[in-house]
Amino acid sequence: MFRLDYLSCVLTISSTILVGRRRCEGWALAGVNSVVVCIIGLRTDQLGFIPANVFCIVMSAINLHAWRKTGGA
Repeated sequence: MFRLDYLSCVLTISSTILVGRRRCEGWALAGVNSVVVCIIGLRTDQLGFIPANVFCIVMSAINLHAWRKTGGA
């Protein structure tokens, strides 16, 4: 069985490294990771993860849009 928690771990580390290197792909990966965490929350009945990660998805989309608009740094 595919483990979403391991996927989330890899996405968290990758997105953090990419954002630290001023790569806009990091924001995209952070958004994908937030979706994965929402799925984990649904599957495990830990519904408190969902509102926080929906907020993170929105923030990642806003930040990605801002970075693309300015040329990415």
